[in-house]
Amino acid sequence: METFFQQIINGLVLGSMYALVALGYTMVYGIINLINFAHGEVLMVGALVSWTFVTTFAGSGLSGWQLMLLSAVCSIVACSVLNFAIEKLAYRPLRNAPRLAPLITAMGMSLLLQTIAMIIWKPNPKPYPQLLSATPIDLGGPVISVTQCLILGLTVVILAALMYLVNKTKLGRAMRATAENPRVAALMGVKPDMVISATFVIGASLAAVAGIMWAANYGTVQHAMGFLPGLKAFTAAVLGGIGNLAGAVVGGVLLGLIEALGAGYLGILTGGVLGSQYTDIFAFIALILVLTLRPQGLLGERVADRA
Repeated sequence: METFFQQIINGLVLGSMYALVALGYTMVYGIINLINFAHGEVLMVGALVSWTFVTTFAGSGLSGWQLMLLSAVCSIVACSVLNFAIEKLAYRPLRNAPRLAPLITAMGMSLLLQTIAMIIWKPNPKPYPQLLSATPIDLGGPVISVTQCLILGLTVVILAALMYLVNKTKLGRAMRATAENPRVAALMGVKPDMVISATFVIGASLAAVAGIMWAANYGTVQHAMGFLPGLKAFTAAVLGGIGNLAGAVVGGVLLGLIEALGAGYLGILTGGVLGSQYTDIFAFIALILVLTLRPQGLLGERVADRA
């Protein structure tokens, strides 16, 4: 039972990181029906910018919390500028093109960002400094670190903030109006281009936070680190119902739990034939089952009747 509860904690933490990335996917898709496959690379840039800041100012006398906060601000600014430029230069000219064109562009942008990051930060993995206390918190058998507690707390706070933003603010109403019908929204005084750019900036901020949490939890960064989290987060967004904020979090947490429990018990269930290194198959088995049995996702795609 101790192993079971430990795997539950690990799954919640992993799922929370997937959820942070999936929220960025689902916000962009909800507005312009585009899967931004470069989103995982924005996460990678956020983590590497944070690593650069932390290693540069490691001996400045700042505490771990201060270094993490300041590096998060730098990462959010850098990722927001990057995603704003990507939307304006790569996606906006193709907004009315056939849907395959922006999809291919997104994949190309993903490879371009990986290559640029490899040139700037070099291809070798780099250790991410331990900023927060490494002493685990004992929960009566299972343990959890301070970084993992921060990840869980941030996911809850960010989801609540996004729900408030979308449902209670002027920008949120503009987002829902643009998602419903951009042309009619423009006639009512909404500026669709500005709303879409703001959505990309918000998504980039979420990716930056997720990148820092990923690096802090696993202790390493590199130019290719965004591919797998991005792919898993896309799976989580589809699993929960892409376009649905709550669905992105539910899908992310569920996917994390499936992977963590699979890693803990896969070897036992298969008699040692398959080990924990095969846990990635659970993500895509879950995706295939959901697409087959419930294509709209567990919570369904959120479609507004009116703004």
